[in-house]
Amino acid sequence: MFFIHSLHHPQTISSYSHPQSPNIITPNHYPNRNGYIKFRTNYRENLRYLKSLTIINPNTKPSKLPLPDAVNHILTIVTFLKSHSFSDADIPRLVHYSPHLFTTAVSPTDISPVFTFLTTDLLATVEDSRGLILRCPNLLFSDPNHFLKPTLQFLKEIGVNNLNKPTNRNAHLLNTRVEKLRVRVRFMEEVVGFTEEEAKRSCARLPAILGYDLENNLWPKFVYLVKEMERDLEELKKFPQYFGFSLEKRIVPRHLHLKERGVRIPLNRMLMWGDEKFYAKWK
Repeated sequence: MFFIHSLHHPQTISSYSHPQSPNIITPNHYPNRNGYIKFRTNYRENLRYLKSLTIINPNTKPSKLPLPDAVNHILTIVTFLKSHSFSDADIPRLVHYSPHLFTTAVSPTDISPVFTFLTTDLLATVEDSRGLILRCPNLLFSDPNHFLKPTLQFLKEIGVNNLNKPTNRNAHLLNTRVEKLRVRVRFMEEVVGFTEEEAKRSCARLPAILGYDLENNLWPKFVYLVKEMERDLEELKKFPQYFGFSLEKRIVPRHLHLKERGVRIPLNRMLMWGDEKFYAKWK
């Protein structure tokens, strides 16, 4: 069994391309211009290509290298991805976050339904699909019928739009199970005190709420709002974006700063202004 190379400097969520290293085989030498890999090339050349993509650790001992059949199988996965607009520069990110993808346990038929879902149900373009997967590679292992479609339907029902755009928020929301999403909406109803419609509207205005941890994020912010800041529910209805700000870095420091000066302002003015403007205004 060979070892998957672990990147020391994985790419950020917002950046996927990086300069190719000198040892990467150019399209004229290895993959053809249509993006399909020539499996019948020399075995060593195939190994070199997979090493350049970090699928195989360059330091793997010869005795641990995959056999030709395994190499060819992995190349079918790479070829499939390249046929869906992924480039050589994208592969290391997928290797880092989903190394299982490049093993003999996965075949193109296993992941092709996800691409069908993205284009048919989500109405994402080929490039948008690529962007969503790069932002959340685990989407490739989510069952469309049991997980992705119910999640998409729920998000549409509560008013979350433009889910086909390749953003971090969209990619991770689509990969969130419906049960988890419903718990967040119920929190807004049963704990915060919103009606069902108000809860759904708040989540649609700030979809990030649907991904926040209840115990360590939403609950402490709500308690601080009610007990320490002594704010009422109506303010929260007008500004549910309150939950999107850091309690330690934004909410608490600004509340204490205003409290020391005997000043009380609306939540949106308290939190949305930049530090320079806020602290200049309330010296």
